[in-house]
Amino acid sequence: MDLWNEVYAPFGMVAFPCGNTGVQMTGWFKKEIKSVADLKGLKMRIPGLAGKVYSRLGVDVKLLPGGEIFPALERGVIDAAEFVGPFQDRKLGLQKAAKYYYTTGWHESSTVSELLINKAAWQKLPKDLQAIVANASAACNVISEGWCQRNNAEAMDDLVKKQGVIARPLPDAVINALRAETGKVLAEAIAKDPLTKKVHDSYMAYKTKYDAWSKYSETAYHNKIQS
Repeated sequence: MDLWNEVYAPFGMVAFPCGNTGVQMTGWFKKEIKSVADLKGLKMRIPGLAGKVYSRLGVDVKLLPGGEIFPALERGVIDAAEFVGPFQDRKLGLQKAAKYYYTTGWHESSTVSELLINKAAWQKLPKDLQAIVANASAACNVISEGWCQRNNAEAMDDLVKKQGVIARPLPDAVINALRAETGKVLAEAIAKDPLTKKVHDSYMAYKTKYDAWSKYSETAYHNKIQS
């Protein structure tokens, strides 16, 4: 949170987490992806850092607003598209334009929405109202993540069992290539900007500790108990 607000300080804003999609999906593809070679020349709607990573593997990255994804995918203007997850994707009708639904979103394991407030206005609020806003925002973040888990589970069940969607993970070779290129994209970003490096290093230091903890918790559950 401190780093988040440090990033926004020059813009006179303060930030709070205020929504969470949970894990997102890799996206919809008209054709099966069997190898890295299948990505070359693929026209895909994918924004942000993930778009930069895909472009390094030969993907023709397209930037489209949500409302334009379905018609573009249906008409063949694009060959693949990433949006959010099963519930939101189904509302756009993307399952009617492509049948291969790749999991899990390597680029968005959890996506947080933000509440932005003018810093001058924020500082005028009394401390009790600041606390109410901060806690209400935090509650929205947790509640929305739970909402997505429940609704995505139901939507995925419908997509696979009733709408003929083929859901599968990307091949290991593709994931490894994406991982390698992601490292390069991030390395270039932190080399250009000290604040980006500061955020990156803090995040990765935490991730190292979390990864070790997850071996005792999440990983152990999924590998040993859930199965």
